Amino acid sequence: MGTSMSQALTREESYANGKLTHPAFVSIAILTFITFVGNFTQLQLSSALPTIVDDFHISVTTGQWLTSIFQLVMGVMVPLTAFLTRRFSTRQIVICSMLVFTIGSALAWLGSTFVLVLLGRLLEAIGTGVMWPVLQITIFSIYPLSRRGLAMGTVGMAMSVAPALGPTVGGWQTDMSGWRSIFLTLTVIGIFSLLLAVFFLHNFGESDRAAHADFFSVALSIFGFGGLMFGFTNIETYPFTNPMVWGAMLIGVIGIIWFVARQFAAPCQQGNGMLRRLVARSPKVEVPLLDLHVLRNRSFTVGTIVAAMTFFAFSSIMVIIPLYIQNDRGYSAVMSGLIMLPGAIGQCIAQFGGGRALDRFGARPVALTGTIILLLGTFGMGLIGPHTWIWWVSICQFTRQIGMGFLLMPVTTWSLNCLEPSEVSAGSAVTNTVRQIAGAMGAPILVIIMESVASMRANALGGGHAAEIAGSIFGVQTTLHISTVIVAVMLVIVFFGVRGEGAGSSRELARKAVAKLRR
Repeated sequence: MGTSMSQALTREESYANGKLTHPAFVSIAILTFITFVGNFTQLQLSSALPTIVDDFHISVTTGQWLTSIFQLVMGVMVPLTAFLTRRFSTRQIVICSMLVFTIGSALAWLGSTFVLVLLGRLLEAIGTGVMWPVLQITIFSIYPLSRRGLAMGTVGMAMSVAPALGPTVGGWQTDMSGWRSIFLTLTVIGIFSLLLAVFFLHNFGESDRAAHADFFSVALSIFGFGGLMFGFTNIETYPFTNPMVWGAMLIGVIGIIWFVARQFAAPCQQGNGMLRRLVARSPKVEVPLLDLHVLRNRSFTVGTIVAAMTFFAFSSIMVIIPLYIQNDRGYSAVMSGLIMLPGAIGQCIAQFGGGRALDRFGARPVALTGTIILLLGTFGMGLIGPHTWIWWVSICQFTRQIGMGFLLMPVTTWSLNCLEPSEVSAGSAVTNTVRQIAGAMGAPILVIIMESVASMRANALGGGHAAEIAGSIFGVQTTLHISTVIVAVMLVIVFFGVRGEGAGSSRELARKAVAKLRR
């Protein structure tokens, strides 16, 4: 078994007669399950967050690091995917990832302080950060162009269920057995996933032991995005004039500028100015960690921007709405999860339908439909108040996630289809990095806005418990209005940016192929 598992499956051995072969099907199922576990873990603590904040006596802004650091670390890990898939086999990547994930889950389960729990979450993020790009790259390397929309929509069904199923299960476990039971369950799931990978997972693609990664860029991304997030988080505790705020932000901005300049190292060394000097003084880069040259493709850039804006607005709502349901309305963590659950079902159905619609009609009509539905759901969510029927929140979230299903996966698949086959790996790394970092930045930024507005509103109402509740609800409303504006801007970008009636469809791709042959 060991010898056959170590041999990489070719495209012919993976996809024949219009369907996956048995070894490829089993391996794709394992990769999908493990990726599902990562997405499930990412937001599982959202319903448990109020309880964790109370147990450790920390602020909401500090507590939300348990969700934000997951997205931030995943954003740092994703650029490594292109290197990891070149340097190591699929089995090596997955087995190592699940080992780190299991250790992190056990540490968070047994950790006695918030710092140890946060460290455990960090290890969980490292363990799952590369799984979605690995699955994405594998699907694009196996399936023909005309079947990618359906394939991505099918695996996307599992991905769409995870973010909403996580808070539901997490809320139930928190009420029944305490929040630590969440990490006990994840430890068991990690061990199970590790065994699946060891005994049943096949390799895809050949590895190159001579491949190298630009770890200096990794350090720059950590200081850049980490510093910026740390500065934003400290705004609630310190004034902007404090170095803990402006100093951290300055380090973050410099790190991000340096990181971007380094990815465009060759052109910058030929130019003038600060970017050229920064790159020239840093260690030599042969292969960029994140090949940003794919952003020269207009369609890919549009898809990446839309995905980033979607994650920016979506991640904050998955943190803010459970706080509204539990802290402002007094419902349990289980109820919070149940209210969010119908959205998972809606996105699951829409994800599959969106993939099939992309193959048939193209990205433009599908993405426009999804964005309009997402806008309606977000606008409706912004109408909530102190006495709103609680299932109105569930209806609006269901509507939002229907829109997400018709928007996110089709646009991402379309944008990657617009790249050359040799650029898909780099494009996958770029789009996944950008949207993970957008999600990681969106949560703390909008949570800080929510808490600042809530505090000012409570003070204006004279203080007291009733004023705090009213202020908190007003802060939630303000944040949802900002999300509505973001989605409205997305609608404009999709309308003007995703062009062609058949953009991304198999019919359009065939038309382009015929046109090339006639030249």
